[in-house]
Amino acid sequence: MSHNHNGTPNCPPKEKLMQMLNEYSFAISDILLYLDTHPNCEKGMEYYRENIKKRRELLALYAQNYGPLTIDTADDCASRSWEWVLQPFPWENKGGCR
Repeated sequence: MSHNHNGTPNCPPKEKLMQMLNEYSFAISDILLYLDTHPNCEKGMEYYRENIKKRRELLALYAQNYGPLTIDTADDCASRSWEWVLQPFPWENKGGCR
């Protein structure tokens, strides 16, 4: 069983997790555009809810293992005070801007 630096089993690498978050975020934005013109589509609403739920789960997993990406995941029990502000931002690659 693989572990990350915090010991959580089966957590994807940081880059993979970020890619997954981006994919779910795109799907949510895309379905919202569809629902603007099809507000009574039950399948569309179900797809939207499923993607929102999965994105929230991924945001929580990311926050637990790599630090919060959004303010609503900043106060979870795994966060240590405000140390997360000292980490590189998600768009900063190793050796990037700093």
